[in-house]
Amino acid sequence: MKNFWITSTARSYPTLPYEKIKDDILGKGYTLSLAFVGGTRAQALNMEYRGKAYTPNVLSFPLDEKIGEIYITPTVAKKEAPKFSMTHKGYVGFLFIHACLHLKGLDHGDIMDKAEKKYCKKYGLR
Repeated sequence: MKNFWITSTARSYPTLPYEKIKDDILGKGYTLSLAFVGGTRAQALNMEYRGKAYTPNVLSFPLDEKIGEIYITPTVAKKEAPKFSMTHKGYVGFLFIHACLHLKGLDHGDIMDKAEKKYCKKYGLR
């Protein structure tokens, strides 16, 4: 049974070992949908589900204990990456890791920061 897939309505997105990262953080039994979307779609999702009007870089939605969705906006990531001294590809990977950690149940803070650094290092994301 397939438990990971990527869809995209964005023009392009970086190639990374997304499924391997997902399995590493959430486990092979976790079912995850990853979608790369444009700014309009991301902003609409953010407004509909979070009541926020801005265009997000990433959104994650747990649907169940073992099922979730992640939406990444590559255009926003491209603009934000230099602020974090990261490449576009590295920052998209970071956002994916960040979203997976949220799906795992982590909240912003020291534990999440440490886990993000660990996985970014492991996957060579800069």
